[in-house]
Amino acid sequence: MSSLLYVIGRWAFRKRKLVASLWIIILLALGCGAAKFNTGIDNSFTIPGTEAQEALDVLSRTFPQMSGTSAQFVIVAPPGRSVREADIATTVTRTLTSLPSIGHIAGATSPYDTMLPGGISGDGSTALVSVQFDDKLSALPPSTRTAMDSERERLQANLPVGSQVAVGGELYSQSLPQLGVAELSGVLAALIVLSLTFGSLLAAGLSLVTALLGVGISVALIYLSTLLVPISSTTPLLAIMLGLAVGIDYSLFIVSRYQGHLKARVGQEEAAARSVATSGSAVVFAGTTVIVALACLAVARIPFLTTMGISASISVAIAVLLSITLTPAVLGFAGRRLHRRRRAHLQQARPARLHRAGPAATPPGGQSATAEIPRGFFRNWVRAVTRHPVVTVVVIVGGLLVTIIPASQLKLALPDAGDRAQGDPAKVTYDLISQHFGPGDNGPLIVTGSIPRTADPVALMTRLGTEIHALPGVAAVTLASPNATADTGIIQVIPTSAPASAETETLVKEIRTRHQYFVDSYGANLAVTGETTIGIDVSARLGGALVPFGLLVVGISLILLTMLFRSVAVPIKAALGYIFSVSAAFGAVGAVYEWGWFADALNVTTLGPVISFMPIILTGVLFGLAMDYEVFLVSRIREDYVHGGDARRAVESGFVGSARVVTAAAIIMISVFAAFVPEHDAALKPIALGLAVGVFVDAFIVRMTLVPAILTLLGNTAWWIPRWLDRVLPSFDVEGARLQKKLDLAS
Repeated sequence: MSSLLYVIGRWAFRKRKLVASLWIIILLALGCGAAKFNTGIDNSFTIPGTEAQEALDVLSRTFPQMSGTSAQFVIVAPPGRSVREADIATTVTRTLTSLPSIGHIAGATSPYDTMLPGGISGDGSTALVSVQFDDKLSALPPSTRTAMDSERERLQANLPVGSQVAVGGELYSQSLPQLGVAELSGVLAALIVLSLTFGSLLAAGLSLVTALLGVGISVALIYLSTLLVPISSTTPLLAIMLGLAVGIDYSLFIVSRYQGHLKARVGQEEAAARSVATSGSAVVFAGTTVIVALACLAVARIPFLTTMGISASISVAIAVLLSITLTPAVLGFAGRRLHRRRRAHLQQARPARLHRAGPAATPPGGQSATAEIPRGFFRNWVRAVTRHPVVTVVVIVGGLLVTIIPASQLKLALPDAGDRAQGDPAKVTYDLISQHFGPGDNGPLIVTGSIPRTADPVALMTRLGTEIHALPGVAAVTLASPNATADTGIIQVIPTSAPASAETETLVKEIRTRHQYFVDSYGANLAVTGETTIGIDVSARLGGALVPFGLLVVGISLILLTMLFRSVAVPIKAALGYIFSVSAAFGAVGAVYEWGWFADALNVTTLGPVISFMPIILTGVLFGLAMDYEVFLVSRIREDYVHGGDARRAVESGFVGSARVVTAAAIIMISVFAAFVPEHDAALKPIALGLAVGVFVDAFIVRMTLVPAILTLLGNTAWWIPRWLDRVLPSFDVEGARLQKKLDLAS
C-alpha cells in the first residue's frame, strides 16, 4: 500500500493543476445536478416486515382515506369564552368548507360533529380539527403546507381578538437541515487548532478547504440521490458533521508528516510522496474501517438507516480520496510558503525528485531508530503513564466501568413534535393539544384489519371499540367504523400517555396480545399501526440489531487490525478500548437526557428518551473514529519498532512522534461534534453529544493513556503473531518498511 500511495502522491504533486481542476469540476457538476434534480427530504420512517408497516400498507388499499399524512388545527377561544359560541363556531365551520380547495385533502373532521366525540376539550375552550390527506408526506407538493399556513392566518384574522390558532401534525414533521453560527464555530475552532499545530495559517487553510470541498461533494451527492431513494433530514447533517471532522483530520495527518520531512531536509516533491505513502496509508486504512462500520448499519434492515449509513460512508470515502490526491496537490501549490519560519532551511533542502537514502538515513516516518526522543510535554506524559503501567490500567479501566451506570438507564424512542424547538409550528400545536386534550391526542393508535361479513358491520365495530376502550391506558376511542365494502374495520385509539412514553408502548403490546382473542370472539384479524406504533416498532428493531451490529464491527476490527499490525494482542486491546469508549459515550448521553446533568447548558429542552437510532449510529461512527486514533498512534509505534527493534523505546518514540497530531485531530473532531450540540434538532443533538464525549474519551483516555501502558506491559509480546497466521494474512506495509527497502536499493 505504501509503495502504491508513494506513486500517487508524487503524481498528484506533479499534476497539481489537473488534480485540483478535476475535483472542482466534480463539485460544480454534482452541485448543479443536485440543485436542479433533487426531490427534497423525506422524514417518513418505514420498517418492512413489521406488523405496523404491513397493516399500514393494507390500510392504504382498503381504507385509503385514512392512510395518508395528517395535520391538525388547534383553535383556542379567548379567555372566558367557549369555542361553542356562535361566532367562533361559524368561523371554524366556514374554514372547514374551504379546506378542500387546498387539494389532496381526503377529509376533515369537524369538532362540532356529535358522531365524532373528542373534538372539543372538556372545558370548551379549545377545538381540534383533524385534516386527512390522500397521500404520504413525501408525495405532497410544498404548496400544501403553504396553503395550510394561509388558512391558519385567515382563520386567526376572522376569530375574535384573544383567540389562538396553531397548525401542526405530520405535515409539519419535516424540516430542512440548517447550519448556523454554532456549527461555524466548530470550523473556526478547527482553523485555530490547525494553525497552532502547523505553525502556518496557510497550511491550516489548505486542510480546511480540502475538507470543505469534500463536504460539498458529499452533500451534493446525497441530494442528487433523492431521485433514487428517500433521504431523511438527519442524513445530510450527519454527512456534514462526519465528513468535516474526518476530512480535516486526514489532511492534518498528511500535512503534519510532510512538514516533518521538510524539517529533515527532504525535497518538497519527495516529502509529499513519502507523506502520502506513510500517513496516507494510515488514512486509507482508518477510513476503510469507518466506511465498513457505517455500511454495516444495513444489518438492522431498516431502509432509512441503511441509506444514512451508506451516505455517511460515501462522505468518508470522498474525504479519503481527497486526502491522498488533493492534499499533495495543494502542497505543491503552497510551495515554500507553507512554512515561512523555515524558509532559509528549506532552501538548503535538495529539490531532487527522489531523495536517495542509505541504510542509516531517516526512514519514511521521519524518525531514526537511534535519534534522541524530543523533550516536551508528550515525552513527560508517556513516561508518566508507563512508569507504573499496572496502576494506570487499573485506574483507567475502573473509571470507565463507572460509565455503565448512566448508560444502562438510557431510553430510546423516535422523536416527535414535542422534541422540536420552541416556536416551531409543530411544537406549538403539540403543546396546545397536550395542554387542552391530553398527551395521547398527539399520537393516536390505529387498530385495523379484516372483519367478517355480517349484517351489521357498524355494530360489530362498535363492540370492538368498546372492548379496546376498556383496556388500561386508553383515554378514548374516537372512531370505530367499517370501510365502504364492510370487509375492513378501523378503530382510532387515544392513549392516556404521550406517543414516545413507555406507557403507550405497553398499551400497544396489550392490544397485540389480544389478537387471537379478537379472532376467536369476533372473527376480526386486527393489527395496530399508525405513526406512533411504527416508531415503537422501529425502536424495537433497532434495539434488537444493536448487539449483532456491535459484534460485527468488533469482529471486523479484530481482523483488520490483525492484518495491519501483525499482532494478536494489539487488536484485542484495541477492541476492548473501543468498547470502553462507546460505554462512556452512552453514559454521557444517559446522564444528560435521563439524569438532567448539564441539560440547560447544552440546551436540552426535553428530558427522556433519545432518538432510537442514536446507539447504532454512535456505535458505528465511533468505531471508525476509534480505529482512526488506534491506527495513527499505534502504526507510528509499530513503525519505530520495525525500524528500531526495541518495543519499549518504540512506545515512547512512536507516541511522541504522533501524539501532537493525534491531539490536534481529536480536538478538531470534538470541536466539530460539540458545535452541533447546543442549537440543533432533537435527532442529531444526542448523536453529536455522544460523539464529542466518545472521541474525548477514546483519544485522550484510552489511546493516549491506556494504550501506552498496556503496550509497555506487553513489551515484545505485543507484536507476536503465529507464523502460520502471518503467512496467511495479507500485508499492507502501512509502516513503510518495504518502501524504505525500495529507497535503500535505489540508492
